[in-house]
Amino acid sequence: MSAAQAEKPVVAVFDFDGTLTRRDTLLPFLLYTLGAAAVARHALALSPTLAGYALGLIGNGVAKERVFVRCLAGMRIDELRQEAERFAALILPGLLRHESLQRFDWHKQQGHRCVVISASLELYVRPWGQRAGFDDVIATHLETREGGRVTGKVSGANCYGIEKVRRLEALLGSRDGYTLYAYGNSRGDRELLLSADYPYYRQIPKTQNEKIA
Repeated sequence: MSAAQAEKPVVAVFDFDGTLTRRDTLLPFLLYTLGAAAVARHALALSPTLAGYALGLIGNGVAKERVFVRCLAGMRIDELRQEAERFAALILPGLLRHESLQRFDWHKQQGHRCVVISASLELYVRPWGQRAGFDDVIATHLETREGGRVTGKVSGANCYGIEKVRRLEALLGSRDGYTLYAYGNSRGDRELLLSADYPYYRQIPKTQNEKIA
């Protein structure tokens, strides 16, 4: 790290699915919340969308919103949030990557500001991230209508690709003001990694001998 960088605060940003966890977490969440039989019925109805996404014909945001509308529309947000908080406490710990948590702990020991940023649902990423000790959580929000029921549509933009960079800048300000470590594992992290001073793609470095200048 250069002398100029050393004068700046350091921020460490972690993607969630596939980086902090071993796998995508949406399906486990739906199974936990709705049950296997309901998820199977929804998957059958969504098969054209899922096939289109797998073939690259349908974008991440469009496919995800169709899944949300099919599976979650009409549910009360307070009840869904309760299910999400239980999922975060009971299921997510079994899906985590040990080496990623070690790296997060290292950043915390250095006094760095730690952020989890994800296209996954804020409903369960936030309670997990706050419990784990992250300073900030940025994730995808669901739209609710009057009466507190979920529409299934995304509120704002899906937190994917360039939207991750926009959300981070909205939280922290100009990129010139801090040194950024970023950890990701997919196409959705590309722009975030390109904006980082220290990008790590599908790689969690060993930390025993690493020093911050």
